[in-house]
Amino acid sequence: MGPYHAIMVHFPVSLWMVASGIIVYRALSDGELARALDRVLVPLLVIGVATGIVAYVLGQLVWPPSTLQKTPLGRNHMLGATWTLSYWAAVLFLRWRAGERVWQGRLRRLVMVILGALGAGLLAITGTLGGHLHGAPAYLSEILRMLGWDVYTTFYVPTWVLAVLAIVIVAMPLLAKRASRGPPASTRAEAGQ
Repeated sequence: MGPYHAIMVHFPVSLWMVASGIIVYRALSDGELARALDRVLVPLLVIGVATGIVAYVLGQLVWPPSTLQKTPLGRNHMLGATWTLSYWAAVLFLRWRAGERVWQGRLRRLVMVILGALGAGLLAITGTLGGHLHGAPAYLSEILRMLGWDVYTTFYVPTWVLAVLAIVIVAMPLLAKRASRGPPASTRAEAGQ
């Protein structure tokens, strides 16, 4: 199953990296191209999550789970893959549920830029760990080592990563809930006059 996983994983990786670029570009621009790219964002994320699920399942079939769970690198990759798939599914839900409102106001745009950048970073880390498992180490692992995470010997999440995850976990549902409520009552009252 290893070759199938290695081939399949390229689909969600490329789709999510493109989605990251679209998110950042759309947050910085209201132009015609940015709006056109935003119209394909939800379908792109849907296909990314669907192919991500297939790649995740194939990845589970490469080695028995007990084998992966016995090595720090295997556990790190499984955890990274789970986080990445869950993260992009949450971004898909946020963008789909909140619609165009995610682009209204500087704060929402900033949140979207942060989400796009975090998603790209998480994807890069997960891919790096997978590359190590397949015998193709990447230079990103040296950057991770400088940040306190040795992918070969440790299985922990640095405290700063937990803080970032906590912020994202709280911010995403709040942003979705706020965006789904629509404009404030004062704005609706003014529009009705």
